[in-house]
Amino acid sequence: MSDFADKALLPTGMADVLPPDAEFEAHVVERLLASFKAYGYDQVKPPLIEFEESLLGTSGGAVANQTFRLMDPVSQRMMGLRTDMTLQVARIGTTRMKKAPRPLRLSYAGQVLRVKGSQLRPERQFGQVGVELIGSDSTAADAEVIVMAVEALNALGSPEISVDLGLPSLVNAVCSDLSIDEEANTRLQTALDRKDLAEINALADTLGPNITATLSALLTAVGPVDSALETVRNIELSDAAGQQWQALVDTVGHIRQANSDISLTVDPVENRGFEYHSGPTFTLFARGVRGELGSGGRYRAGNGDTPGEPATGLTLFMDTVLRAVSPLEDTQRLYLPHGTTPAVAKNFRDEGWSTLQGLNKTENPETEATRLSCSHVLIDGDAQILKKDG
Repeated sequence: MSDFADKALLPTGMADVLPPDAEFEAHVVERLLASFKAYGYDQVKPPLIEFEESLLGTSGGAVANQTFRLMDPVSQRMMGLRTDMTLQVARIGTTRMKKAPRPLRLSYAGQVLRVKGSQLRPERQFGQVGVELIGSDSTAADAEVIVMAVEALNALGSPEISVDLGLPSLVNAVCSDLSIDEEANTRLQTALDRKDLAEINALADTLGPNITATLSALLTAVGPVDSALETVRNIELSDAAGQQWQALVDTVGHIRQANSDISLTVDPVENRGFEYHSGPTFTLFARGVRGELGSGGRYRAGNGDTPGEPATGLTLFMDTVLRAVSPLEDTQRLYLPHGTTPAVAKNFRDEGWSTLQGLNKTENPETEATRLSCSHVLIDGDAQILKKDG
């Protein structure tokens, strides 16, 4: 391999984003943040790297094994590169902005970096755009974030969005009176994630027949929201579990009141990816698009020394979102032959053109314009469309 090729080689999961893709991503990010701003969310910008204890404290431990670490040569303390921006924004809300009026609505956009990619997302660096609503325990807050996300994606040309609602705290509530060892808990979570009814029933000696019967019944509730609500309505839940489920029911009601066209499904026992959440969660999908567009849900925002504040977050994954939204319209690029005055060039830019100024005199401006991928060329003061071969 040549020295030049060596210099162009990037680590696995990393990529240079070239034209027009970089412009497209910037455009989509700008549109999403504008949609969030219309709902009253103010943008913040956390650093790419933080001290390890603040980045990975409390709920951040769930992503510790995906975090690049390095030593700060100034303070001699360990630092970590962010793998997710949710907890950074939550930290800002509960420290820098702890005296700001509640509920606090914050938005963000930036790049994250992970040690390893996954089968569905092999990229190790990708963009995130999201919001955090901090300081409200109302189910209306959960619904606001979900409806806002769907409307923002609809506005970008992705009309067929579905929302998969979850409640990872429900299983804990169902099993709250039990003392389950780590091995049994791992078996239970694996069985629930795999929707393995036989394995759940095999845990009857550990969990008790009533608990396994309840969990087995909850597995049958996976599916469209109306049938899920009806199924769970006929399951006898403990008071603690019933309160958890009612939060999801109320969230559904708020969503339908705001936008009855949103497609909703429910998985009451799903836990993967929601290890630090404490209430209703959600995942966004688009018809015909591989992977999740985004996810979020209710959690506690705090530093671990206190119970923290109730919060609801949303994170959109830009690598997937860009596959789901409408592409940019072709830019009108006007080639200005060498010698075109700055005043003329400015007039065209003021009219919305993207202009490319010829830096050297050429015999054939049309040929040069075509070579530079322009759509038009300036001839005798007029912008003339270039003829395409064929």
